[in-house]
Amino acid sequence: MEINQDILNGKKHIHFIGIGGSGMFPITQILHSEGYYITGSDNNPSDTLELVKNLGIPVKMGQKAENIEGADLIIYTAAIMIDNEELIAARASGIPVIERSIMLGVITRRYKNAICVSGTHGKTTTSSMITQILFDAGLDPTAVIGGKLPAIGGNGRAGKSDLMVCEACEFVDTFLKLTPDTAVILNIDEDHMDYFKTMDNLVHSFKKFCDLTTSLIVANGDDPEVLLAVADAKVPVIKFGYSDINEYYPQNIVFHPGIHTSFDLMHNGVNLGNIDLYVPGKHNILNAVASSVAAISGGATFEQVKVGLSGFKGAGRRFELLGVKNGITVVDDYAHHPAEVKVTLDAAKTMDFKRVIAVHQPFTYSRTKQHLDYFADVLKIADIVVLSEIMGSREKNTYNIFSKDLAEKIEGCVWFDTFDEIADHVCSIAKEGDLIITLGCGDVYKAAKKILAKL
Repeated sequence: MEINQDILNGKKHIHFIGIGGSGMFPITQILHSEGYYITGSDNNPSDTLELVKNLGIPVKMGQKAENIEGADLIIYTAAIMIDNEELIAARASGIPVIERSIMLGVITRRYKNAICVSGTHGKTTTSSMITQILFDAGLDPTAVIGGKLPAIGGNGRAGKSDLMVCEACEFVDTFLKLTPDTAVILNIDEDHMDYFKTMDNLVHSFKKFCDLTTSLIVANGDDPEVLLAVADAKVPVIKFGYSDINEYYPQNIVFHPGIHTSFDLMHNGVNLGNIDLYVPGKHNILNAVASSVAAISGGATFEQVKVGLSGFKGAGRRFELLGVKNGITVVDDYAHHPAEVKVTLDAAKTMDFKRVIAVHQPFTYSRTKQHLDYFADVLKIADIVVLSEIMGSREKNTYNIFSKDLAEKIEGCVWFDTFDEIADHVCSIAKEGDLIITLGCGDVYKAAKKILAKL
């Protein structure tokens, strides 16, 4: 769908359907800061929705046709079903109606250096790291991030420079609506296969993303699928990874007690200096290296990279510490693909907890069905596993898959219909020295908050 880059010209009132979505909020912030009158609607209360309301934006709960009244541009999230009453009314109204990824694409084309971060895993953390580096360096970036970054007070900001950082999600090819100046490709792993069908198709989409890139590609040189995607790139490619065949790589990695890792950042055999990280897991070292390359390409010095990364304590819902009660630690994490669950639980098991209790909310029936055995294998890393029912989101359960099917593959695993039941059960078994970690990209963080309140 071709969209006129001038679609915002002459517009005054922009209405968002599903304004509480994590991907909608940064766009709301940017347009609100530019003086547009914003309204929105949503079906579910959430922390993000509260942030929207705190900006003074009127929000209607429930999605009804009359909500669009007065708008001269309507933006909707891809999570909205096609039979949604408000979306149907919007499309019948004659008012321009566009999906959020298209609006994000329009916004990226306003910046001289839009740094778009792609990959199956690690987009939010890496986007947050880059943003923190550039923000702390005084480079005033605009940002669109999938999680909350404390340094900027949310998951987006409207800067006044020509720098922009945003996540570029491959889901249903939404990243092909963007125009990256600098593209970061962290990894390519099997996900969203209900849409892509084959790995060849997925890699081909990343190739197209590379073709849209105007200046530079920062690519994981250790990932064979990424190497395939960048093989015929039309712009320069800088490779990063763990191995010294890449231009940028870490050396002298040290895991310190607690959540602290340090490493030397190497560039073509030259030691640029030592970096301290305060987010857990080996995977975050690679995210930090990628962030360093992207930030340096955006004008940051190594010293600014070092300062920004040492001040980064994680993005919201990425191993986010919610609290400690009675010696029991409660953490929330967005992991929803088996590979993400694995690195998160591996990181948790390296820390000084007696037991790791994982509370997982499977997300979408198709992913749960496709990766059922994989999910079971990685969840077994935890000492105790508790499941909620599957969050279907945009899907209907035509797959005849339920959480009990996953639970049956994990010894001692139990599942519950409600977060209240989960909280009661987890609080009844938790002991001093335990880590309770909620995992999932839906609303399982609500279970974590209930657990913390009950402890």
